[in-house]
Amino acid sequence: MKWADFCVSKLTLNDKGFIESIIYYEDFGENLSSNSYDQNRNWMVEKIRSGKTFCSIELDKDGKWNKIGNFSFNNNLFRWYEIPENITKRKSFISYYHLEDQLFKERFKNIFADLIIHKSVEDGEIDSDNSDGYIKQLIQNDYLADTTVLIVLIGENTKHRKHVDWEISGALNPKIGDKCAGILALKLPSHSNYNTGKHTYSKLPARLADNLKSGYAIIRDWTDDRIKIQKYIELAFEKRNTNYDDRDNSRLQMTKNTNENN
Repeated sequence: MKWADFCVSKLTLNDKGFIESIIYYEDFGENLSSNSYDQNRNWMVEKIRSGKTFCSIELDKDGKWNKIGNFSFNNNLFRWYEIPENITKRKSFISYYHLEDQLFKERFKNIFADLIIHKSVEDGEIDSDNSDGYIKQLIQNDYLADTTVLIVLIGENTKHRKHVDWEISGALNPKIGDKCAGILALKLPSHSNYNTGKHTYSKLPARLADNLKSGYAIIRDWTDDRIKIQKYIELAFEKRNTNYDDRDNSRLQMTKNTNENN
């Protein structure tokens, strides 16, 4: 069933709050166009006046587009269901506990696929039990070399995992790229602090806690909301400039996992 002639996933507003441009997909009824397109407000007005229709869309946890609602136009103003901004996609590395939180990593990739440039390691791509060797591989293989935002998925046992500590340490290394990566931590529903409005430092990876205390990192609850996640990523990205000197990478790197029985 056709949702509309043009399905809008992102847009840009001008200083007055009017639409300046959109990113859209054509709706063929059975499926959407494989490529997205960029057009401006004047083009939208022309299409509306010729009888064409527009709707807002979003990605779901399976990476499929869903309709949110229709655009309306009264010959002067557009009204629409809120969607993310059409801004620069940040190069983002997802750090997480593979055994317990793989589903949330995949969910993040699917829901926010068009909002980031995905830089993360997939299962089996890199295998090293040495922190220097592991980080060196991440840099040499271009996972961390130009990453601008490190996203840490926080489950109840994430704090125990040495690879998460190494990835945070590597992202904070000023020798990587032109600056360190910003750090965004997302408390997963499996974490005891989820949806409590607080975070207990002892229940977080220690290096992450150091940077939350210093003001360099930010922490939020997991959400499927594309608009919120885009704003969180932008805030973490900006911290690279506003709080660059607050980063703390002084802690010795972990040498082993502290929950090997898990």
